[in-house]
Amino acid sequence: MTRLAQTEGLTDIQQEILSTVRDFVDKEIIPVATELEHRDEYPSQIVEGLKELGVFGLMIPEEYGGLGESLLTYALTVEEIARGWMSVSGIINTHFIVAYMLKQHGTQEQKDYFLPKMAAGEIRGAFSMSEPALGSDVSAISSKGVRDGDEYVLNGQKMWLTNGGSSTLVAVLCRTDEGHPEGTAPHKSMTTFLVEKEAGFGELRPGLTIPGKIDKMGYKGVDTTELIMDGLRIPADRVLGGETGRGFYHMMDGVEVGRVNVAARGCGVAQRAFELGVSYAQQRHTFGKPIAQHQAIQFKLAEMATKVEAAHAMMVNAARKKDSGQRNDLEAGMAKYLASEYCKEVVEDAFRIHGGYGFSKEYEIERLYREAPMLLIGEGTAEIQKMIIGRRLLEEYRIQG
Repeated sequence: MTRLAQTEGLTDIQQEILSTVRDFVDKEIIPVATELEHRDEYPSQIVEGLKELGVFGLMIPEEYGGLGESLLTYALTVEEIARGWMSVSGIINTHFIVAYMLKQHGTQEQKDYFLPKMAAGEIRGAFSMSEPALGSDVSAISSKGVRDGDEYVLNGQKMWLTNGGSSTLVAVLCRTDEGHPEGTAPHKSMTTFLVEKEAGFGELRPGLTIPGKIDKMGYKGVDTTELIMDGLRIPADRVLGGETGRGFYHMMDGVEVGRVNVAARGCGVAQRAFELGVSYAQQRHTFGKPIAQHQAIQFKLAEMATKVEAAHAMMVNAARKKDSGQRNDLEAGMAKYLASEYCKEVVEDAFRIHGGYGFSKEYEIERLYREAPMLLIGEGTAEIQKMIIGRRLLEEYRIQG
């Protein structure tokens, strides 16, 4: 075994893609990630390199200029990128979710217009559900879209947009009461709007403001922002799918594949933490021998490696289930929950192995220690995943009669 988290049954093309991405990560991301992260600097050169590799169009069909690859290929690519620097995988993920939503639910005109540009990385996507007051309760959104002739007027404040500043297309979830009488279930009166904008901060078009980057504990480099809409006018043909009231389903479909992505990120960060821990344990000496030869450290390494393997296996299973066309919310929820929790634990064990040096910003593990917590809340907290898992289990194991 050359390393952990190997995947059986990959095609030659999949193996070639992953080998190319891994080489790029080793040469172009890992050597500069910590320095860029400490400066909270957007990785422009890395992003340009990924555009040249075709990563932005990895799952976009070939007819639109993409590579037409599977969710599994994409998830394994994300795992490799997150191993180098999790923030870069976040830039890719938001773009991918919007492209996926367009591919699955967009009108033909929307697909023809957006997908070729997204495949080339000319348009970069972000998506927006959350708001300052609602947390995980998506049904409580207050942002609203009101029809006015051939346009909709959007008002409201959105929160936690990954890629909010650097993106040029944002899929925004708003409430729309048009055609939905009073008393309609909240999730049936939501609509996804495709909002085009310039990259940057401030008032980017009349009625649309991106105030600036939110300063975060970790997950730096990638911009996380608010989005404020105050009389923002959007053409009616920028309603995703051309039909109001379907936004909740569009977003949940996107988040479902996004959860596989977050699981893949957890796998990648955990893999890197294990690599750092097992390497340091063989270099650091105490009591006359490398600490890797002490049983206590070997036990830690054994537990870390087992968690890396288990999380990877569940992530691969969830991706393959979605690729087969089957419902995978149970598998995606399990994979996201397990991978994010195990990632936190593996990173902490690697941090402990480093001892006092783990607390130093000169060591890579310090960055990972600040990044891992984001995975515990991104694309739904552990509690949300448990709710999804529990409900699906009761569906599968319902007592008859």
